[in-house]
Amino acid sequence: MPTITRDRSTAAQERKRVLRSRDEFWRPSDLATSGSTTLHLLSGLVEAGELRRIRRGLYWRGNRTPLGMSYPPTELVIAELAPGPGVGPTELDASNRLRVSTQVPQKAHIAVPRRAPESTYDIDFYARPARRARVAAGLGAGEVALLEALDQWERTVELPPAEAWERFGELIRSGQLRADHLARGSETEPGTVRARLRALLESLGEHALAEQIPMPDRRTTDSALAILRSAA
Repeated sequence: MPTITRDRSTAAQERKRVLRSRDEFWRPSDLATSGSTTLHLLSGLVEAGELRRIRRGLYWRGNRTPLGMSYPPTELVIAELAPGPGVGPTELDASNRLRVSTQVPQKAHIAVPRRAPESTYDIDFYARPARRARVAAGLGAGEVALLEALDQWERTVELPPAEAWERFGELIRSGQLRADHLARGSETEPGTVRARLRALLESLGEHALAEQIPMPDRRTTDSALAILRSAA
């Protein structure tokens, strides 16, 4: 039967191709086989410890260890599943990255400015489809982390408000976070975030950039800034 022979030959060739790779992601669509042959090939490589299944439809070929195939760095998984600008830490992950909390979450928490991909065993993805200005402004992970921390301050920021405020300001003064990108990227943020970012930029003397941020209503502004007034 020539068809079966050809399928077996293709599967053998594709298996060799996978085994020759290192530090590479694999998807079923990457293989020249099809249907059940592809699934059988991938599952066999996983069982043999030659591939690690990251989630449905995504596999990793790294280095063999006594405990099986190595796991890819979290940053690579994030880049593979949620590529592009406007992606970054949220929840405790954001506050820890910004050094305003010492709590280290068991899993990475990542905000995505669109529909969130399926989470993995060590990454939880959170959808932020309405916050599309993050993409247009080309925000990096640290800048996304700041917006998320400003939004979730009461729940995730561990430092006293005055110290956290100074830390946020230093990140911008030092150039680690870009004030102009933050101002543009905040256009579609909740009112609380816009009020706090406006106040932060004003405190740094960035008055023109602060004025670019849409002003929330007075009630939202007063509520957002209450945490800072209580620390004064």
